[in-house]
Amino acid sequence: MSDANSAQRLDKWLWAARFFKTRAIAVTAINGGKVHVNGQRAKPGKNVHVGDSLTISKPPYTYELDVTDLNKQRRPAVEAQSLYRETEDSIAKRALLKEQLKSEPLGFREQKGRPSKRDRRRIIQFTRS
Repeated sequence: MSDANSAQRLDKWLWAARFFKTRAIAVTAINGGKVHVNGQRAKPGKNVHVGDSLTISKPPYTYELDVTDLNKQRRPAVEAQSLYRETEDSIAKRALLKEQLKSEPLGFREQKGRPSKRDRRRIIQFTRS
């Protein structure tokens, strides 16, 4: 059974590498097109091998990584990080996006109390149209 040791289902690997809390959430993300293996959209049962490149989109961040190891069990986070190596470009992009999100305003004005009459009319118009 050398094939069993050299390959693992994509949903199990994502769960073991702690990108998703449960396998069901991993399957939903894969089916939604959030995970690509070697540049191709994949299914949850696709076998992942050491050396494959994965692109995982967890908005607003995108992870680009290479599979370095396989693990059938979900282990502590420190061990899970040894299952992959993130590319330098991906790390730089995520750091830049994190800084941009931190410096941006939230996009809405802060208000105390209940909405004004004008705000209520806008809310009603928005929800009924």
